Amino acid sequence: MQNWAKPSVALRQSAFIIQHSELKYTTMEKKEPQVRYSDEDLEEFKALILEKLDQARSSLENLQANLSGGEHSTDDTAPTFKILEEGYAVAEKEENARLVARQEKYIHNLELALMRIENKTYGVCCETGRLIPKERLRCVPITTRCLDAKLKKK
Repeated sequence: MQNWAKPSVALRQSAFIIQHSELKYTTMEKKEPQVRYSDEDLEEFKALILEKLDQARSSLENLQANLSGGEHSTDDTAPTFKILEEGYAVAEKEENARLVARQEKYIHNLELALMRIENKTYGVCCETGRLIPKERLRCVPITTRCLDAKLKKK
């Protein structure tokens, strides 16, 4: 005759022992993870991105003006210094060209971020599908990855 009053049952085929006293029957409501930011949050990010976009475009205009500007002439300098001045001018133009390309890429990424806001996918990590923390989005509004995914990619 079996003793059903005992709280544990030993299973011969497995090494697990289920203790009746350890079983807990609780009804916990599962909260679905947040899939996207609210419309209010997206409006906040949109305002931030538009501000950064204006600053970036202004900076790009200044860089392009410096790139095409020929205000530094070497016509009135001695031949020895003229060579040094021309070398410096070429290096400065190359650096400005790199900065222009970088700024154009940043502006493009800001515009892509605005598109993600319109699609309501802004702030969702493209690797993990989790929300990117607001602090990270405020610091780096063009990001598409959470910090964990970015570190894993490296």
